Amino acid sequence: MDIKETINMAQLPQHVAIIMDGNGRWAKERGKLRVFGHQNGVAAVRDTVEGAVEIGIKFLTLYAFSTENWNRPKLEVSALMELLVNTINKETKTLMENGVKLHAIGDLGKLPDKCRSRLQEAMEKTAGNTNCTLTLALSYSARWEITEAARQLARQVQAGTLSADEIDETTFAQHLATRGMPDPELLIRTSGEQRISNYLLWQLAYAELYFTEKMWPEFRRTDLFEAIADYQKRERRFGLTSEQLTK
Repeated sequence: MDIKETINMAQLPQHVAIIMDGNGRWAKERGKLRVFGHQNGVAAVRDTVEGAVEIGIKFLTLYAFSTENWNRPKLEVSALMELLVNTINKETKTLMENGVKLHAIGDLGKLPDKCRSRLQEAMEKTAGNTNCTLTLALSYSARWEITEAARQLARQVQAGTLSADEIDETTFAQHLATRGMPDPELLIRTSGEQRISNYLLWQLAYAELYFTEKMWPEFRRTDLFEAIADYQKRERRFGLTSEQLTK
């Protein structure tokens, strides 16, 4: 049976987050430079996004470049930024055809001007699309995001526009980069690593975690479907007991 046929379309996660891991190792296994893996990872992104649209996933967030990634060799970072610009240029048409809205979170001010400019243009062009919101986490760190939210709230308290007693989970979440989006119900990480790696730490509090041995360049929509099928077999209790859920 086709894996897609096993998915209950009435119980899809609204939001799927992915850590796209293994590009460098995949390239190294083939005797290539790490950037070769990143280049081949673009096809995985395209097919995964189209697969998400195909079954009706409304939010897809991809960990594209972490704050820590700036510490990688300059040659690799430069190649990644150039690849990002080229990919945005080439894939905007595909996003439009699939009704995908492009969004980005992270310390975007650190991106090269050309990269930030192309990203902004693509986000503006796709702003009216409603099938799926594709969010790229770029120059992103969950600790940075949480610190920024705390700083914003502290300034409001200092200015007298907010009382410290008014700060609750809802207020805090409204100051995160993902405000306006539901929290991910499913996190997928490729390449066999089993870490969250400073990614959406607040938002993943109740997410189901799914790890696959596949390297990101090999990942396709069927792998996304398998992860969702696995997710649907799990019981999401949110601190309750199975008996309470049954009632």
